[in-house]
Order: sequence, then C-alpha cells, then structure tokens
Amino acid sequence: MAQEPRIDVEVAAKGAAGSLKAEQARQVAEALGRQGVWFATPPAREGQAPRPDHVWELVGDRPHLGYTATGRANVYLAEGHAALTRPLILADGFNYGPSDLDALWRHFNASYEKGKPGFLDRLRSMGIDVVLLGFDQRHTYIQANGAVAVSCVQRVIAERQSDNPLTVGGVSMGGMVTRYALARMESDRVDHQTDKYFSFDTPHLGAWIPLVLQQLAYLHESLEQRSDGPGQAELIRSPAAQQLLWAWVENEHYSGPVTTASSLRTDFLDDLRRVGWFPMRPYKLGLANGAGDGTGLELPPGAPVFDLDADPFQLVARIQPDMGELQNVGSIRYGAPIWASATSHVPAFDGAPGGTLDSWGRIADAMGLPIDNRFRNSAFVPAVSAIALARDPFQWQSELYLDLRDLPKDETFLDAFCCDARNSAHGTISKVLAGWFLEQIAGW
Repeated sequence: MAQEPRIDVEVAAKGAAGSLKAEQARQVAEALGRQGVWFATPPAREGQAPRPDHVWELVGDRPHLGYTATGRANVYLAEGHAALTRPLILADGFNYGPSDLDALWRHFNASYEKGKPGFLDRLRSMGIDVVLLGFDQRHTYIQANGAVAVSCVQRVIAERQSDNPLTVGGVSMGGMVTRYALARMESDRVDHQTDKYFSFDTPHLGAWIPLVLQQLAYLHESLEQRSDGPGQAELIRSPAAQQLLWAWVENEHYSGPVTTASSLRTDFLDDLRRVGWFPMRPYKLGLANGAGDGTGLELPPGAPVFDLDADPFQLVARIQPDMGELQNVGSIRYGAPIWASATSHVPAFDGAPGGTLDSWGRIADAMGLPIDNRFRNSAFVPAVSAIALARDPFQWQSELYLDLRDLPKDETFLDAFCCDARNSAHGTISKVLAGWFLEQIAGW
C-alpha cells in the first residue's frame, strides 16, 4: 500500500516570525517580495471585448453552508440571431475576487491563427450564441458557484427561442462548477436540456501549486500582515483552493498529510459522488493544455530555483522532488536556521505534462530575483487530471507522466478529449484545441 504524501516543517523554538526582531522580520518580508495576493492571474488587457447583447444578474438557486453566491452572465448572440437560439455557456475559472467578463472574452477570443477570427467569434459565426458566466467570488465554494451555474442554465432555457439543446462547460474551475451543477440537476431530477458538456483544462482529479510556494505565501503574511486588504495567501486558503488542490497546507508551520489536509476537499468529493460524480446525460468533452505524449517540463526534481544568499539572510526553494523521504523543498536562515520544509512520498508534480502556471516566475519577479526561464512555469493542471483519468483523486499520482495518445476509452470519465501539441499555459486557446472543439461542435 502506498504511503500517504506528507510535509514536515522544522522551525526555530519561537517560530519563524518569533525568532526575528522587528527589523529582521521587515528585511525578510521585503526579500520575499511585494504585497498582494500570490498566484492570482492578472486579467487579459489586450484586444477588444464587444458590448454584450444582454447582461444577467444571477443568484444561486440555493445556499451552500448558509452562503448564497451571486454572479452574472454576458450574452453574445450569434450572427443573425435576435434571441438565444443555440446557446453555449462558458464559465469562468479559478482566481481571486470577481470575474472580469470583458477580460474573459479577450482571453478566449485572442487570435491563435494570424489574420483569422478568434475562438468566440468563430463560434458565433457558426450560429452559436455565447454566454459567458462569471462569479462575484471565484474563490468561494464550488457548490455555491455551482448554484449560480444552475440559475444560469435555467435562465438560458427560459430565454431560448428554440428547442436546441444547450452546450455547457467552463475553463479551469469553471469546468468543475458546471460539472457539479449539471450532475446536481440530474440528481434533483431537474431537466438541464444539455447534450454536450465540456471542460477546458479543468482539474478533475486535482490541481497543483508547489507546496513550498504555498508556505512562503503564508510566511510572508506572518512577517508583514496587511490591514488594507487580502494577504499573500488569501487565494491559497480560499474554499475553492482547498477543494481543488491535490496537495494543500494550512500555514507555513503545518506538518502532516497534504492530500487530506483540508476537510473541504474530502467533503466536496463526497458531495460530487453523491450527485453522480459526472453528469450522465450530456456527451462529455475535455480539452487539456498539457501534452498527451507524456512529455513533461524541463524541471529537474529537487533543483533549487531560488538560492538567495544575502548574509545573514539565506533562502532556498526547490522544484518538487520525486517521492523519497524527507526531501528538502525549502529553507530560511537568518544567521541560524529559522525554518525548513521537507516532503515525503510526493511525486514530481512541477515537471508533469500539463497546463502550466508561471508561479515560480511571478514569485521571482515579486522578490526581484533572477530566474532561469525554464523554471518560470510549472504544471498547474496535469494532463491526466484535465482528461479525467479514471482514478480516485487521492490515488492517481503515480501516473502523472502517462502517454495518453492511445488511452482506452474506459480509462477516462469523459467521452472524448484532446491534448495540446505541447505543454501550454493553463487555459490558453491553441490551434489544436480550438480546431478540435469546433469540429466536435460542428459535428452535432
């Protein structure tokens, strides 16, 4: 039986923050970089977003743990349509704060073939009405935003001037939100009138943010707390992060298992199973930004990315090692050791084939540190997660580098999937992915 992945932290007797004087703490906090929410993705600013034909304010159809989520949808009718006729709902993904639907349009309509229309414009030219679904708190519980998605589906059905079925899905966490929403509607015997579900680089089995970077975000907060807004680890501690991340830690001092560190993830997976795991009625499509041939990123396990020596302050942070016992992932010294972190039985997630996030690069920029370009990006949604490999989310780590090109049909929870030609940035449109999806839609 495989041993449970875990993390172990050693700290000075008074803790990392308590071991430093005020001036020393300030120096370390400055070395760790700027303020702001770490790992939050900035919105797309390039390009133009058209004015939507309709804007809907949405309220979840039910609360989750006493909280009722809200959101909105921008409706862009297809060419020649005066009303919703052939609707496609695309839900926004994981990030901090409210959705920016203009930025979501710019992101998904960015040109991937020179001189040709973007992805959303191509959908509209095919007679497909695009409904962009956003959430006022992208980082809240998936079930809560799932209730907003249910309200959106019901609004589309009410406004649609045809009997055409819906296409419903989303990017990143948006694919999980809509997966849960459609499955819950089926469990409740509510007709969602959807014949195609799609997920775009969605972490069906889990997502990954390097554990040492999670810890540094918490450590930064403990050394220099903010009073005028969210702290560096606000996205990491959010309900959505706890539900989505394969490995999560609650603070910089935490020692223990990392796959079961949060009850929110366990509870969400149990809830997902309760409503059917996946919606059964729609044909299920999956797109993965990761390469499908098992080729990972050039990130040697255990290699130091940050190796800052500014006597008396020293910081080391490493690419996730591959398994092993008590493998060092990071340490801080201020003359004497004040903090060190090591993982056991954690696979080499950073270099896995998958949709990438520039987590290392952003933190290096925030800290003003030089970084080798190959170390800027690491896997965020492994390809085996985006294609919903038929595995238990707590037991799938040994197959991160699996060649998916000839995967038997019963090895995925989806009906069809497409991987990118190479490992590309999480949630980005490419010619390969867009072409495959448009063919799938046109074929119905």
